[in-house]
Amino acid sequence: MNLEIQWATLLWMAASGGILGIAFDSYRVVSGQLRFPRWSVHALDLVYWVAASLFVFRMLYHSNQGELRFYVFFGLFIGVWIYFLFLSVITARFVVMLMGIVKKIYLISVRIFRIFVVAPIISLLKGIKLLLGFIWVIMLFLGRILLVPLWKIIAWAISPLVRKLRIADGARSARERITALWKRWFGKN
Repeated sequence: MNLEIQWATLLWMAASGGILGIAFDSYRVVSGQLRFPRWSVHALDLVYWVAASLFVFRMLYHSNQGELRFYVFFGLFIGVWIYFLFLSVITARFVVMLMGIVKKIYLISVRIFRIFVVAPIISLLKGIKLLLGFIWVIMLFLGRILLVPLWKIIAWAISPLVRKLRIADGARSARERITALWKRWFGKN
């Protein structure tokens, strides 16, 4: 392998180390801000390191067909060291600022959704409830006005029949009483 490829690999690995530092700081700040459950932090750490390993080996394969040499690790170390020396604080502040912006956009989106979607639906449901209540009151009012006289007219119309049924019931009960009395007096003992 010639010297030019070795220097290119060293620079690619230094850049990869810096990118890994940015990803690690971003992950650290995001997990600190969002307060992930303790059990998920270990799983997310594993995901980070697997992704970082795949990224480094992809970059290594791109730069020198995957040959693993001492200068590869030296390049990664130099990249991470330079990143943490000069850019770590800036990255952390940028990620915090970016999370604040995303949070504000989210809150504004939720507010807009509530104003333009939820509030009209609630107003429509309240209007329907009010309309149904108004219709119910009108029906009750009309029922009292119309049904009470209608009931009185129906009761007046069927009153002769009711009287006849009462007389028939009275006659039947009188006949049963007379029969029971007859059996008591003259029946077999």
